[in-house]
Amino acid sequence: MPPASRTGPDGSPDPGGEAGMATAEYAIGTLAAAAFAGLLLAIMRSGGLRATLQSIIESALSVG
Repeated sequence: MPPASRTGPDGSPDPGGEAGMATAEYAIGTLAAAAFAGLLLAIMRSGGLRATLQSIIESALSVG
């Protein structure tokens, strides 16, 4: 008996078993963005680089 063929969520053939991989990649990207936001929040609360970072953000937002 031959092995069962794999199919993707839409029923199309998926010989490599890669169906759903994009969802995992989005999850990793979201996790990285949340970690980066947490790092920025920690920097802003520490006060050490707050003035410098705030001036960079303000100059970036005032372009245009």
